[in-house]
Amino acid sequence: MLHTLMKSPFKTDISFFINMLKISDDFLALQDGVLIALNNNVFLNKITFSEAKLYAIKEDVYARGIHKNVSRKFILINYSQFVKLTLKNKKQIIW
Repeated sequence: MLHTLMKSPFKTDISFFINMLKISDDFLALQDGVLIALNNNVFLNKITFSEAKLYAIKEDVYARGIHKNVSRKFILINYSQFVKLTLKNKKQIIW
């Protein structure tokens, strides 16, 4: 399943949605959701503990000027790769 986070993690029930993640899931942060990928934020340990594959949209990371502070646990991808994730995951949830 593909889980996408488009809103700031501070405006989302992160604990609930992280508990939904399974090891076989993909997680994608885009728009303001990329803030979850920042090093040393309060949500990072929780989401990396989920063992889901973690992705963030590169353009959104750079647009917010946070590219130097993104955790290495996140793989930066472009929008073409995002489309491939949607094709791979027939089921999707937007948070």
